[in-house]
Amino acid sequence: MSQFDTFFERSSRRAAQRVSRRSSLVRMGRLLLGTVLTLPVLPFDRVSRTAEAAQGKKKEPDDTQCDYWRYCGVDGYLCSCCGGSVSTCPPGTESSKVAWIGTCRNPKDGKDYLVSYSDCCGKGACGRCFCNSNLGERPGYRMGLHNDVNWCMGNSSSTMFHCTTSVLIGEAEKSP
Repeated sequence: MSQFDTFFERSSRRAAQRVSRRSSLVRMGRLLLGTVLTLPVLPFDRVSRTAEAAQGKKKEPDDTQCDYWRYCGVDGYLCSCCGGSVSTCPPGTESSKVAWIGTCRNPKDGKDYLVSYSDCCGKGACGRCFCNSNLGERPGYRMGLHNDVNWCMGNSSSTMFHCTTSVLIGEAEKSP
């Protein structure tokens, strides 16, 4: 054996003769507990989270995301991702002659607004930014409140669904 191995063998045998297993477990437990208790005291950076929170409050709503407030009753691909905007169809498509209506709450002012959802027809499905928000949807026998219908069937020129717009009609009236 090398001198290195001999040294560690002798020191470990001496330690085994002087220290019991129970006392070594107590020492390791104290070491672990002391480490765990001192970790919360160590300094850490909170500045980045504060900056993220402040930036999040100033951020404008993203009309390409399903959680945008005007999409509370949408079912389809968002026209804002397909070459159009929230309220206009992309070039080469036309708005459906019939639509469904939803009532969505604007989180900025806390008011409810009527939103008309119109499908844009004339091209194949866009395939981007699909949303299926059925907030307030009614069964299929109330066609004006149901969003699972091919609304392009009312158009004479085409029956192909491309994307859906969310046109703001106005503020919803409060019932007495």
